[in-house]
Amino acid sequence: MAGEKRQFIRGLHNLKPGRGGCVATIGSFDGVHLGHRAILQQLIDKSAEYDLPSVVMIFEPQPQEFFSGEQAPARLMRLREKVEAFIEAGIDQVFCLQFNRSLRSLSAENFIDQVLVSGLNVSCLVVGDDFRFGHDRSGNYQLLTQAGKQHGFDVLDTHTLEYQGERISSTRIRNALEQADFSLAEKLLGKSFQIAGRVVYGQCLGRQLGIPTANVHLHRYRAPLTGVYVVEVLWNGQCLPAVANVGIRPTVGDLIKPVLEVHILDFDEQLYGQRIQVEFKAKVREEAKFSSLELMVDEIHNDITVARSYFLNK
Repeated sequence: MAGEKRQFIRGLHNLKPGRGGCVATIGSFDGVHLGHRAILQQLIDKSAEYDLPSVVMIFEPQPQEFFSGEQAPARLMRLREKVEAFIEAGIDQVFCLQFNRSLRSLSAENFIDQVLVSGLNVSCLVVGDDFRFGHDRSGNYQLLTQAGKQHGFDVLDTHTLEYQGERISSTRIRNALEQADFSLAEKLLGKSFQIAGRVVYGQCLGRQLGIPTANVHLHRYRAPLTGVYVVEVLWNGQCLPAVANVGIRPTVGDLIKPVLEVHILDFDEQLYGQRIQVEFKAKVREEAKFSSLELMVDEIHNDITVARSYFLNK
């Protein structure tokens, strides 16, 4: 029934045998932007109409990451944030399939039989008419429509949402972030761009230099933005002014994966192990490698001055 207990289901083996029908959609949904939210609302409306649970099916890693590895587009959102966004939007179940060699080699017909029919027992599928799936992307909307007639499920095209005459997409948001156009990113996302995560122990170099930072590992090879930014940190019901660096710390380390380092202005509490949200406001400069720690510290103090000025004139 629609509205049943919301849950996250990982893998076909965790789908209960003989489960009832559902209304489902499939996609990467990176960023869960306003275009995605229009699809989710369409899914929820159909879920109510069919009186069946709504299901969003996603893949981990995302297919582009499986095929392109480190060259894949930077993620706007980690899995946990994505699932939280689905639940917040009112989706009943999030079904996550591991994208691996076995799934990649599955034919479009077998994907329909094993995943959509035997696994999810889909009653209605909401997907874009450009949706491709199965080995070598051989499956398409037409094949799904034919399969729906054969297996007894409906196939509906998704709604497309535009802003200023262009389709809202994850690629467009990445481009806006690369250009530090946070106003456009916010209009496409429906909220400010954020990175959330748990604060971890770092080298404690910032504290030794008198500029303590809260460090968050991004768990990905690429971030959708790099450099130094004015940010706000949402923590414990507070909105704290801060300056942040996203990158690999070229002056003091040899990181392979980027890290988010946040210096909260006029704040000296320990945040280790706690979860924070970092909301990006404006770009200060690119990440740089300095010839000495002294020069780096001078530049960080300049960054802090810029951040203070931003919040003073806000």
